[in-house]
Formats: sequence, structure tokens, C-alpha cells
Amino acid sequence: MAPHSESNEFSADGETAKVELATATHEPGLSKHKAEKVQMRFPAPPKFDDPVEEREYLKGRLAAAFRIFGKWGFDEGVAGHITLRDPVEPDTFWVNPFGVAFSLMKASDLIRVNEEGKVIDGGECRLLNAAAFMIHAAIHQARPDVIAAAHSHTVYGRAFCTLGRLLDPITQDSCAFYNDHAIHESFNGVVLAEEDGKEIAETLGDKKAVLLQNHGLLTVGKTVEETIFWFVSMDKCCHSQLLADAAAGSRGQKTIKIGDEEAAYTYKTVGTPRAGWFSAKPMFDIIHKETGGDYLK
Repeated sequence: MAPHSESNEFSADGETAKVELATATHEPGLSKHKAEKVQMRFPAPPKFDDPVEEREYLKGRLAAAFRIFGKWGFDEGVAGHITLRDPVEPDTFWVNPFGVAFSLMKASDLIRVNEEGKVIDGGECRLLNAAAFMIHAAIHQARPDVIAAAHSHTVYGRAFCTLGRLLDPITQDSCAFYNDHAIHESFNGVVLAEEDGKEIAETLGDKKAVLLQNHGLLTVGKTVEETIFWFVSMDKCCHSQLLADAAAGSRGQKTIKIGDEEAAYTYKTVGTPRAGWFSAKPMFDIIHKETGGDYLK
């Protein structure tokens, strides 16, 4: 399967998934969510019989993810990391080499690390960010379902993480994180101790994201694409809430929250792993078009 082919980039053997969307009505005397179901089909993530072939494809997706982070300005010096569980040896993971710019990342630059923190495969630059290892090794060990994890120091994510609060369900997009993110309240400086990484993994639990207090955002997923979409979307939600809270506060008011029932209902459409994976497609398509597939080298 050619990972840069637009015709099959997000599908395998024509596999599709059926999704039922429902529009909610609020007519007097009727159920709060009167469902008018519409069947919609979209591609499913590719599947591979050969784990070596899958590895090469996923490394391309990971390299593209770094290009996306670079495009969005999610780099802060040498900080930030995204990891991919290796499909051949699942107790190892691929990560960016320390100091290589996100916007220049290629699949051949990525390095593979084992559970002891030893670089066992990858590109010429084999510098490993110790904080990346401590955080991501703990998450990958605690969450066998997690294929990818992302963390970086974004402007809005960092700002929001100083408030010690969860995202409010104030928009449809923020409902993707409804009851599915947590706050890690401890900040002990750069994460260089194994125990700090384990505490972050424990705070994350079975959720898709964690707000690292005084630090930044961290998201996980069953695919690279899902993980990246949650990260980009969460940073945007932080931005939206910072703006909304400031606007409301300046008038002595508070933002209007989406009700628990409506937020939970919306989550089922916009907050699922498949929704996250498919929502990332435009970002990955654009990166491929703009770079001419240079990240695949």
C-alpha cells in the first residue's frame, strides 16, 4: 500500500465504516433527542498483513504529524514529542530525535527506543529527549490500546494549563473531550524521573487527553491521525475558552455551558476514535500536497 497515494491513503481494500448521525429536536412533548438517522460512509484506517509494511507506513504518518506540528507553530525550541508504538516489536516505540526541527522531519529521521530507554534503530541523529522517554514509555506501558501519544508546549495549551481547570463544554468541538480528559496537578520541573512519567500516565487513566498543569497538553489515540487531531483540536478549544471567558468576564457574566445530556450525546458523534482519525484527514492531505511527500523519505 502506497501511503502517499490519495486514492488509498485512508482506506484498505475498499473497507468503509457506517456511521449513524442523528439530528436533535426539542419540540414540546417529544423526546429531547428525536433522532432522524442518516447513514454515512467514510473510509477506515488501513489494515496490513505484514507488520514490517505497516511499520513503514506508520513511520510516514508520524513524520507527517511532525510536519503538521511545525506548520501549526507547536514547536518551542527543542521541546515536544510524538511517539508511535512499533507494530513489529510493540514494546518499543518511534519518536523524534532530539533537536531535529518538526518542519524538516522525515520518516528516515525517526528513532526507535526500547523500554530501557536505549535507541535501537533509526536515523543518523540518535539523541533521545529524556523527558520524552519518561512520559511516553510510561503511557505506552500503562495503555496497551494507545498507538500514539503527543505532547508539546503550545501557546494556548500552556496558558490554559495555568488555570487548574478542565475544558468546559461550551462548543460542539469541546464536547469531544467531555468526561474524557483530566488535569495532572503536579509540576516538578522537566520530567526526568521515572516516577513523574508514571504519575502522568496514572492521571491520564483511560482518557484521551490530560492537561499538564503549568506545562501543556498531552493526547493519545489508537492511530497517529486521531492523536494529532485531538491535540490540534484541544489547543483550539483552550484558545476558544480563554477568549470566551475573557469576553464574558469583562461583562460580569459567565459563558453558557452545554448541558450534560447534550454534551454526552454530542461526544458520541465527535469524540470517538474513528471521528478523530477521519477529522485529521484534511491536515495530512494538505501536508502531503505542500511537501510533495518529502516527509516520506
